Amino acid sequence: MKKTFFALSIFSLLAFVSCKENASSKVKSDNVTEAAQRDEASKQVPVMEFEKAEHDFGTIEQGTPQETIFTFKNTGNAPLIITSATSSCGCTVPNPPKDPIAPGEQGELVVKFNGSGQNQVTKTITVNANTEKGTEQLRIKAFVNPKGAAPVGPTK
Repeated sequence: MKKTFFALSIFSLLAFVSCKENASSKVKSDNVTEAAQRDEASKQVPVMEFEKAEHDFGTIEQGTPQETIFTFKNTGNAPLIITSATSSCGCTVPNPPKDPIAPGEQGELVVKFNGSGQNQVTKTITVNANTEKGTEQLRIKAFVNPKGAAPVGPTK
């Protein structure tokens, strides 16, 4: 038992001594430069700032198509790319720009609403883009009166 313990101790000591290399000598300066460039590039992100995040159509008659434009600006330092824009239902259709928006430039997101529903209606538009947050939320709302009925809801 003593011989086994002694042999194991010697083996452990040799393994410990043989692993005493200087780790900093193994770092390649090319890799450090590449990592610094990658880190700097990751800080460059677009920022999507909308003039307004909600639009109220006021009181409308049922079935009356409506349209609004959400204007935004890329206040970041990289091109803004909108990958998709979806709405909470099929009655609202967002139409985002197809081309990237350069830093400092403006873009427009056209939203069409077909006027369906009744009474107070609120729809959400989700914009997916290459921003740090990844998504932006917009809303449209309207008070929809039934066709041929006297106006009931709030006026604009």
